[in-house]
Amino acid sequence: MTREYLDKDLYAVLGLKKGATQTEIKKAYRKLAKELHPDSNKNNPEAEAKFKEVSEAYSVLGDEAKRKEYDEGRELFAGGGFRNFGGPGRGGAPGGANFDFNFGGGDGGLGDILGGIFNRRGQSAARRGADVETAVTIDFVQAVEGVTVPLRLTSERACPTCAGTGARSGTTPRVCPACEGVGSVSRNLGGFAMSEPCQACRGRGLIVDDPCPSCSGSGRGQSSRTVNTRIPAGVADGQKIKLKGKGAPGERGGPPGDLYISVHVRPHPVFGRKGDNLTLTLPVTFPEAALGAEVKVPTLTGAPVTLRLAPGTANGRTMRVRGRGVPRKDGTRGDLLVTVSVAVPANLNSDARKALQAFAAATAGDDPRADLLATAARTAAATEEEA
Repeated sequence: MTREYLDKDLYAVLGLKKGATQTEIKKAYRKLAKELHPDSNKNNPEAEAKFKEVSEAYSVLGDEAKRKEYDEGRELFAGGGFRNFGGPGRGGAPGGANFDFNFGGGDGGLGDILGGIFNRRGQSAARRGADVETAVTIDFVQAVEGVTVPLRLTSERACPTCAGTGARSGTTPRVCPACEGVGSVSRNLGGFAMSEPCQACRGRGLIVDDPCPSCSGSGRGQSSRTVNTRIPAGVADGQKIKLKGKGAPGERGGPPGDLYISVHVRPHPVFGRKGDNLTLTLPVTFPEAALGAEVKVPTLTGAPVTLRLAPGTANGRTMRVRGRGVPRKDGTRGDLLVTVSVAVPANLNSDARKALQAFAAATAGDDPRADLLATAARTAAATEEEA
């Protein structure tokens, strides 16, 4: 920002008063831009000049940070706070010293005096730290019940050699003359102005003439640290957890970034998972399924529970054990889903074989496939008739 901007009433350029809201500023700019646009005023240099003036005014007043700097600068000079500084006609300083009103400059000019006000975005603009991503592999039980794990993280931080300035020891960066320390420049696109990162300083607002040998002028270095992180109960395989403020440290007092943890869960040899429910396949014998029985069922972390099988329990039937599943956020738990699997013995001794043969003879009239065969035969007959 230069003295030229401070001398100019940018609010008046848009036909507004100082206390105008952002909505009023935007509305006024759009109206004037439409009226003064070069496409609507061909061969009219006066309208073109006015259009550029309106766009420049909006590029300052439409940005809250730039607007605040502009208002503060206007108040300082309007109040005569620096009336003793300047050349002839401006109230010269004792001894006739002259001061440069280019706020981006140095060499003892007024820019050095007001640098903290008008160039603070470039000199001390806080930058948020980078987000950090890592992965962790935990056991099935740890995923269900939760666990605290140490994570070794490597991320960027302020270079310890130059304290984050990017400049060699004994030197300091200078304010970028292209963007005047803002870190961005406005580009006129005809109907509107667009702000984009400054290419000269890569958005930092500062230029390092003598870079730090440790970080090559970036102001950043590598840092390794160990973070004890709590993996919440109920986390699922492949889930990504966000820990706010646990990422890389910020720059120049900026907030730290976030930490993203991708969780991988090792499978369990007995239990599976379906949402908030645990799953289990329970082998039972044919007599237990046919006659009914009370059987022991393991749970993930507690003692086994007793499950009652009704007589004639079919293979593949799923039963529910309440409250033995995955913890939920509201403090409740899912269930344990137990699926019955009738175990067929691979080897039979003579007594078992005789018993099964006797059973087969006793139930010879019961054909479980009778309905299946009859339905298939009816369907085949109906298909032939349609053909």
